[in-house]
This record gives sequence, C-alpha cells and structure tokens, in this order.
Amino acid sequence: MRTVYPLVRYREPAKAVDWLVRAFGFEVHELVRSGDGGVDHAELTVGTGMVMTGTGEPGGPGIYVAVDDPDAHHAGAVGAGAEITMELTDQPYGSRDYACKDPEGNEWFFGTYRP
Repeated sequence: MRTVYPLVRYREPAKAVDWLVRAFGFEVHELVRSGDGGVDHAELTVGTGMVMTGTGEPGGPGIYVAVDDPDAHHAGAVGAGAEITMELTDQPYGSRDYACKDPEGNEWFFGTYRP
C-alpha cells in the first residue's frame, strides 16, 4: 500500500490534468470538481505510482504522507520545530490531516487519507 504521494499545484488544474494524461500517460484515478466546473483535486496514476494535484500557485512540489496516528505525528513535528501551516483538521472526506514546512521551506502534509 502506498504511503507517500507527491503533490503538484497548478493555476488551471483541469488543463494540467488533461495535459498530464496526454503527455505522460497518467490515468485519472479520482477527479473532484469545484462548483464552477474546475478541478479542486485530482489523483493520477501511472504504473504503481500516484501523483495528486489541485488548485494553487505553482512552486516547489509538496509531499503527502499517510500516517496511522496523525496526532502523535503532529506532536513529534512540533517538538522538532516544524513550522505548522495547517493545524490538525478533520476533513470532510474522512481524513485527519496537518501541514507543515521543513527547515528549508518544503511543504509536507501528513494524514490518514489513503487513496
């Protein structure tokens, strides 16, 4: 079972998903549309791998890591000095997540979601 998922953000994720499918052979595993018909979240597979994407400013990629106990994991990150950018949150899709930055500013997301 996967536990690490790269994240890539796009200003226009619907166009990006179409392009990634055409250019790199990804397959759409899940597509969550926004109210205006855009794409809020997409999960794309290739072979045994998966990439998640959605709306946001392009920049460095982020990494999502599935963990069994996000509360304990969050406490460890705080204890190590991680910059918490999203506190522990129960998501409407059933996951419990938090986000942080490492000392170099890379984005990390941890939670119970396992696509």
